[in-house]
Amino acid sequence: MKLTCIGAAHEVTGSCHYLEACGKNILIDCGMEQGPDIYENQSLPIESKDIDYILLTHAHIDHSGLIPLQCKQGFQGEVVTTFATADLCRIMLKDSAHIQEFEAGWRNRKAKRSGGEHFEPLYTMTDAMAAIDCLSPCEYGDRIRLCEGIEIRFQDMGHLLGSSCIEVWITEEEVTKKIVFSGDVGNKNQPIIKDPTKVAEADYVVIESTYGNRLHGEDRPDYVEEFARILRETFAKKGNVVIPSFAVGRMQEILYFIREIKNRGMVPELPDFEVFVDSPLAVEATNVFHKNVKSCFDTEALQLVEAGINPLTFPGLKLSVTTEDSIAINNDRRPKVILSASGMCEAGRIRHHLKHNLWREECTVCFVGYQAAETLGRRLLEGIKEVKLFGEPVMVRAKIESLKGISGHADKEGLLDWLSGFQTEVQRVIVVHGEDTVTEEFAQAVEETFGYPTYAPYSGGSLDLRTNEIVREGSMLRKQKEKPAGLKAKAAWERVIRAAGRLLEVATESRGMANKDLAKMETEISNLIQKWEKKGES
Repeated sequence: MKLTCIGAAHEVTGSCHYLEACGKNILIDCGMEQGPDIYENQSLPIESKDIDYILLTHAHIDHSGLIPLQCKQGFQGEVVTTFATADLCRIMLKDSAHIQEFEAGWRNRKAKRSGGEHFEPLYTMTDAMAAIDCLSPCEYGDRIRLCEGIEIRFQDMGHLLGSSCIEVWITEEEVTKKIVFSGDVGNKNQPIIKDPTKVAEADYVVIESTYGNRLHGEDRPDYVEEFARILRETFAKKGNVVIPSFAVGRMQEILYFIREIKNRGMVPELPDFEVFVDSPLAVEATNVFHKNVKSCFDTEALQLVEAGINPLTFPGLKLSVTTEDSIAINNDRRPKVILSASGMCEAGRIRHHLKHNLWREECTVCFVGYQAAETLGRRLLEGIKEVKLFGEPVMVRAKIESLKGISGHADKEGLLDWLSGFQTEVQRVIVVHGEDTVTEEFAQAVEETFGYPTYAPYSGGSLDLRTNEIVREGSMLRKQKEKPAGLKAKAAWERVIRAAGRLLEVATESRGMANKDLAKMETEISNLIQKWEKKGES
């Protein structure tokens, strides 16, 4: 009965946790890392063919994107998730496979010209279809017997259509433990979808910490009014409003806001303005939203539907699917709104639209979601004056805006509020899915607020769920441009130093080592670690 953290450990993306219980090997999420990758992720200690189940919290690629790779490597088990998540995965995993194949083709064309080596895609469309065939959807709230000794239940977490926390009951040798995986905790009062569901009981809680040290604001901003202001100011200058947005979830929320803005006539400067959704994935995802109205929509959105109003469409909405459609958007000189993926500007059609609009003073780039450290989106928000797109330098003259507080993730207060729902004593809270120092900061906040013991693991860190003992701390090895020999030597010395520290603890207990001697040795060990950190690759 052991839990090992593989991905999203002191990092924001690549969520993956490995649960060993009742003779079964279970993954909770199997996500792809996106954006900067800080730490070396440890490999799964088992082969893909030996994974029995994957429990999927939601469809975002940083939680689901490596399931096709597991299928490529031999996984044939069940992927258990909600119906809405399964619907979204059927389009998102195929889209991800298309990106892998496209990138491989581009690299191989370059390699053929330069004599370079052949590049294999991470996975193909065949692998994505194999993953889709493994999907086993279920309803919110149903308690399901997964196998002998293990039961599970999915609860709505209000982060994305179909998103869930997963309750897992494990009974092994007459000992029962319950562990709850939060997935991504949704922000309250989001349009369209419901608020997060609180859970009353758990022995262990694994919780994300994306905004674990930040607040969205004391008062919920009026997103519609603020967005209308941005549109009015930009259209008055005859510019475009470019919105980098995740194709699933955030894109639909922005459409919801624009429908209301148009309905209320809040942009008199250009009341019939056009909105281009330049993302085939977003078009398909919007259809999935329409399919899951009854199970996932909140009261306000459901009332619109029951009144015969489609909350995600309006006059002037243009759906761009083909490459020709996308190119035509930038050939049209009329002021407009351009919604395109990806949300952090790291890939996709949005980079073409930035190339055509960033240098124009009359335009606005409006961010509506989280921007991870070192991504192009974060650098634009931080005020960078020039960027490189498709090998060309582009001056940043457009106005850079951000709709403060609009996020699919709960902030620090929201995360703590969700944790307050537990009415039994939690044995330990495991903090994951946050930037490097944020996991530690939020773990401290949990201890100060509730008194629960916490653990912010690095990749490979594991916990014995029967005894609540940390079995392994995990690897703190950073990804750096180092000489392989230097990297290996540094890692080896760090392991020796950590082992020495553990031996000192044993020596203290067994031999009664004087405190002053122990303190001296601990100082020497700390100095050694700092020395190796400074030496880097040398």
